[in-house]
Amino acid sequence: MELLLVAILVALLVGGFVWWRREQAAREARSLADVRADAQRWYERLGGQVMNLHGDAPAVRQALVDAAERYNAAGSQLEQAGTVQQHRLARETALEGLAYARAARVALGLDPGPELPPLAAAQGTGELTKERQVQVQGQTFKAGPQPGQDTPYYYPGGRYQGRPVPAGWYSTPWWKTALGAGAGVLGGLLIADALFSPAFADPGYGYEAGYQEGFGDGADHGDQGAAGDQGADYGDQGDVGGADQAADFGGGDFGGGDFGGGDLGGGGDW
Repeated sequence: MELLLVAILVALLVGGFVWWRREQAAREARSLADVRADAQRWYERLGGQVMNLHGDAPAVRQALVDAAERYNAAGSQLEQAGTVQQHRLARETALEGLAYARAARVALGLDPGPELPPLAAAQGTGELTKERQVQVQGQTFKAGPQPGQDTPYYYPGGRYQGRPVPAGWYSTPWWKTALGAGAGVLGGLLIADALFSPAFADPGYGYEAGYQEGFGDGADHGDQGAAGDQGADYGDQGDVGGADQAADFGGGDFGGGDFGGGDLGGGGDW
């Protein structure tokens, strides 16, 4: 009798374990299907924008080139994705491409369309609200909130060597030197310091306000607080925001992409 009870108990435990594993597998399959469908949706939307937008202005052409690069990268990621995280990365790349497509629409004078979900890497970096011009190592660098002949390169917001860079239009894609080394990176840091110094803050709401509302909240990331002098430097200079998905958002120029921002990312305005 006791053996029979033990056998029944073992059978119940085994049956319960098998049922639990099947339910877990079913939940994981549903989650994977959902995130795959979401990534595919943004990818297809990006494809439509890339195919239908055209323009000869430098700002339009450059934004569409960047959007097309993200479209190709997202497609490659989707083909290889087999996990929830990999599909999320593909979704992020597609959203990044849509940020560039949205910038192209602005440069064309079209309605930019509905706002996009925020890119994690751009959260808290803010956006430019006034034009800036600085001299660094004998070269002139410009930036502003609107596209122009002198500012054809859009950047949706992100981080360069740990420094937040707000969304806006720039005269040259100096942040791409993050892929280089040595003098290129040093030059990029000098440009960032010059462009985003407190001297260029908007009256009443700018660099320092952005620091208080954005990067100050994200200072714990990357152990900024423990960096001592580095944290003090950021406090003196002000800042634009903080946060990083910083998941790998492949297919881009900044650790996987020129990350989205501006009204996509949030944070203090510049």
